[in-house]
Amino acid sequence: MDVVIADTGPAPESASPPTDGARGERLTATFRRLGSAIRWALPALAGYAVVRAVGVVTVYVWAHGIGQHAGALLTRADGNYYLRIARQGYDGYARVQSDMAFFPLYPKLVGALDQLSPLNLRHTALAVAWAAGLAAAWGLFAIGNHLHGRRAGVLLAVLWGVLPHSIVQSMSYSEGLFTALAAWTLYALLRGRWVSAGVLCLLAGLTRPTGSSLIAVVGLAALIAIVRRRDGWRPWLALLLAPAGWLGYLAWVGTQTGRPDGWFHIQSAGWRSSFDFGVATGRRAQEILSVPSALQNYMSTLTMLLAITLLVLCALDRQHWHLLLFSALMIVTTVGTAGYYHAKSRFLLPAFPLLLPIAVALARAGWARALTVLTPLLAISAYYGGYVLMIWHRSP
Repeated sequence: MDVVIADTGPAPESASPPTDGARGERLTATFRRLGSAIRWALPALAGYAVVRAVGVVTVYVWAHGIGQHAGALLTRADGNYYLRIARQGYDGYARVQSDMAFFPLYPKLVGALDQLSPLNLRHTALAVAWAAGLAAAWGLFAIGNHLHGRRAGVLLAVLWGVLPHSIVQSMSYSEGLFTALAAWTLYALLRGRWVSAGVLCLLAGLTRPTGSSLIAVVGLAALIAIVRRRDGWRPWLALLLAPAGWLGYLAWVGTQTGRPDGWFHIQSAGWRSSFDFGVATGRRAQEILSVPSALQNYMSTLTMLLAITLLVLCALDRQHWHLLLFSALMIVTTVGTAGYYHAKSRFLLPAFPLLLPIAVALARAGWARALTVLTPLLAISAYYGGYVLMIWHRSP
């Protein structure tokens, strides 16, 4: 059973107002559908939760053994910026590396929930990230199930949870939330739910700068529907909603900095990150492959090469163009941006459609063969999660 994102449209003018009994029946039916959807997705959610639990427990045991605090490790680096934004808001333009480089949805959500939660701010941030990871796993399952069946959906969610950089899904980072919003946006597009796709894309655009990749997909899909005169006003609304969050935040940063390119200036001047069509990435890759380097750099190089290879496989498999374009734009954005070479693997985490060929192949091979492949991947993921937090001394 597919998870259906509600987009029922307006009621006919002639329809009489629903009675209390009718409202109760609708509510009951909604809860029944939700319960059925959860039960259908439960193997994917449970599998994802198990593999992520292995990764987090590995970090806790490893950290305890060397006298470090696992909670502090899971909220380090960029996580500290998010916590500070959640606690006291943005720092304005006072710092060279202004925290306005970080998009607001995740830290603002953490800050709002912290007012209601009995947990401290750090634990609230982790709880939000973990819940977002489950929401992302559900979205991945929904897409895999919709396109290739339940088993492929389960394996897609679990594969995403055992990627080498998947520890970030359990940290106070925004990748999990963005992946959840991207997955459900793409699922809404696949189901023709234009309003849902527009709203979810708006939220994704408030979560990470790579929301631009998702906006392009929703915008193109909406334009095609408009040209073909399909679905009435709904594609028009999606076309307006999709970029609103991303553009709105860039406009706000522009007003704070006093320059229309304020966010891009912060990225370039403060964080040494700008789009140069991959020149710096190619040069850095050549350097890393010429002399001994850190494992993190080798993993980023390998991840980018595998991402491009998987994109070709997705194209050969005639993957749905919404998914294919999203992955392609994520790769272009990641590879084409200078700076933070070591974090390229993390930046590609939301490009989950690249995993579909593997998930489908494992689904066809059967559970025994799938588990044979997933077990060593889980071991590598658990070790690498500990490595990036306790051996590597820069951001994951």
